[in-house]
Amino acid sequence: MSFKERLDFSYYPGCSVATTAMESNQSLMQACGILGLHLTELEDWNCCGSSSAYSLDPELGFNLSARNLSLAPPDRPLLVMCPRCLHHLRHAHLDLQQDPKLRRAQERRWGRHISPHLEIIHFLEALVRFGLDNLQKGAVRGLNGLKFVPYYGCTLYRPPALTRHKYYQAEMENILAALGGQPIHGAYNQRCCGSFLSAVQPAVVTHLVNEIIGSAVAAGADCLVTSCAMCQLNLEVRCTANRKLPIFHFSEILALALGATDYEDWFTRHLVDPRPLLERQQLLGSQTPPFRHPLIST
Repeated sequence: MSFKERLDFSYYPGCSVATTAMESNQSLMQACGILGLHLTELEDWNCCGSSSAYSLDPELGFNLSARNLSLAPPDRPLLVMCPRCLHHLRHAHLDLQQDPKLRRAQERRWGRHISPHLEIIHFLEALVRFGLDNLQKGAVRGLNGLKFVPYYGCTLYRPPALTRHKYYQAEMENILAALGGQPIHGAYNQRCCGSFLSAVQPAVVTHLVNEIIGSAVAAGADCLVTSCAMCQLNLEVRCTANRKLPIFHFSEILALALGATDYEDWFTRHLVDPRPLLERQQLLGSQTPPFRHPLIST
């Protein structure tokens, strides 16, 4: 496979990235456009089932995921941004791989072929394939030592049924460190934020969120950078601590480092305004100092 072919992906946005976290999708499109990653959104995609459908009716949740898989062309990877969507699509695909009879039934249901060889990857995997050196070459503004906690949450961990699938732990901090950020360790960056309990047990969720934010403050972080749109929303909405921190989508910080300029549309959607922090770090505006590539020899 040529390098150019490695840059072509089908794209499944998922409900949260397309609606409540549209700033994640906007910044993702900006970053991919700058890097030359070509994303083709699945036509007429639907919800993957998320926790709600699978909790009430597992068969319904599976059918929703299988329909999305039937829309994916087999000749290029299917890129997913949301960890929960990634989990459900991969899990459904594994079931279809292992049970040809089930796969044929789903193909009859939707009237389309479902490739047992379809590759389903997270955005972080696409960046790993792109390469840190190529990322650095595309960067125009460094992150100037921005102190961030890389918050993965719980879903991006490898579930038991998917132990052979790779989940790229540590890649978020590796990428942003290569672009001039400073990862902060010692905070609760893999603890569940309780997002699935937000509607029914908000007091429990508030306690979990405050502990996560408090651990980031105690560790000396300026902000948290998330790999999950639902985590980002939950950490902002449910925090009642006296000191709050900006909660970024990973794609926002990546696109900013790559030189995106229409970030006002993203940051005005945040409940904790991140712009004062970014201004202090000299990461906004035309006066941003150029990025020096630490891993590229001169």
